[in-house]
Amino acid sequence: IRMAVGAHGRDILLQFLVEAVTLGCLGGVLGIGLGYAASEIISRLTDWPTTIPLFMVFLSFTFSAVIGIAFGLYPAWKAAALNPIDALRYE
Repeated sequence: IRMAVGAHGRDILLQFLVEAVTLGCLGGVLGIGLGYAASEIISRLTDWPTTIPLFMVFLSFTFSAVIGIAFGLYPAWKAAALNPIDALRYE
């Protein structure tokens, strides 16, 4: 629909990538939070000390952002190259 009203392919590509990175980062933050909570619970139940290095937190967040970009590129390219008439016809 955005292309039918004048958006360029670059705008569609950028929108899809921003959404993919946002979802990847949100997943990374939630995963880090849940991992930390699980680590604390297991530590308290078993009396085993746990530590989470800050480097691993940054690595996990970066990995989730890269995965978001990697798996957002293909749909973004497909959407940017799609003819607006064809897209509206099949909706």
